Amino acid sequence: MKRNFQVTAVAAITLAALSALSSCGKNDQAAQMAAMMNQAPTLAVMTIEPSDIDLENQYPATIKGKTDIDVRPMVSGNIVAVHVDEGAHVSKGQLLFTIDQVPYQAAVEQAQAAVNVAQSAVHTAEISVESNRALRAKNIISEHAMQISENQLAQAKAQLAQAQAGLVNAKKNLSYTQVTAPSSGVVGSIPLRVGALASPSGQALTTVSDNSQVYAYFSLTERQILDLTESGAKNLNAAIASMPAVELKLANGSIYPQKGKIATVSGIIDASTGASTVRALFDNTNGVLRSGSTGSVIIPEKFTNVIVIPQTATGEIQGNKYVMTVDKDNVLHQQTIQIAPLQDGKNYVVTAGLAVGDRIVTEGIGTKARNGITINVAGQQPAAPAQEETK
Repeated sequence: MKRNFQVTAVAAITLAALSALSSCGKNDQAAQMAAMMNQAPTLAVMTIEPSDIDLENQYPATIKGKTDIDVRPMVSGNIVAVHVDEGAHVSKGQLLFTIDQVPYQAAVEQAQAAVNVAQSAVHTAEISVESNRALRAKNIISEHAMQISENQLAQAKAQLAQAQAGLVNAKKNLSYTQVTAPSSGVVGSIPLRVGALASPSGQALTTVSDNSQVYAYFSLTERQILDLTESGAKNLNAAIASMPAVELKLANGSIYPQKGKIATVSGIIDASTGASTVRALFDNTNGVLRSGSTGSVIIPEKFTNVIVIPQTATGEIQGNKYVMTVDKDNVLHQQTIQIAPLQDGKNYVVTAGLAVGDRIVTEGIGTKARNGITINVAGQQPAAPAQEETK
């Protein structure tokens, strides 16, 4: 009985010791966690200073040749020959298509015959008038008979003129059977081939695009146009002339090597879109740009003496941008800011919320950098931890 009591006592002492050790371990762990929570994080900080930055606006654009002319036949008929292929470069006046000439050649011959008949009638009438004049001089015929013969001559001449006009028209129609390039340029698609019926009111035979220069069409909003003219303080033409050279980003993301110039701004604002069409002109000496292709017009914009901060220094809550400012005691304060809509993907131009001389953290937004905490500034000696009072 005494032995059992001793074993029980030893066990109780052991459990108490283990419990004490466990309690001490938990207290140490909690203390370590509290120390970690209270430890000030070290973050990079920047001081706000005015600076300059070049940014750019990009606008989706449609590219068109300086001239895009639909080639349509002036007469109807079956196509008997196609003399060019799609994508070929042609000169003004170069033969593109030939339309069946047989009926038009026959019309020319018929018109020529009508001219010959009319000329013969004129010659006959002239002989009659000359004869009647001699008779009238001898008072053999009356003045009435003389007037009739002269009228017949005038009628014959009018019929000759009509026949000659018909011949000119027939020859013109015959010439229209040879469809030529209205300007120098590049041939577009050719939907109608040999044997197809072509007509003036039907489908265009092709399009010839003058691609020596191309226009890139894009849109600017009414507000952007007002900003361009400084709300009307500057003449629009003068504003366009003072705009910097623009670039063209191609569909594959590459930048076209030759810069362009804003040429015109439409005087009409589309009521449905609230935008106006703008046209930029680019040289196309190597022929890379083709009418109908797409890209983006890049307009550079220079900001001077502005506040520029990295995007990594900002956070966002409900659509509002904010930064963490650092006061003299290295305490963080959440500050809402406003930024310019234009940005390069790395930086923001701040228009309100910050002033020159302010300090902000540039990292850890939303994680380490929290409102109201004290931080250590990277590159500076951290503050010594406060000593606990001895009890």
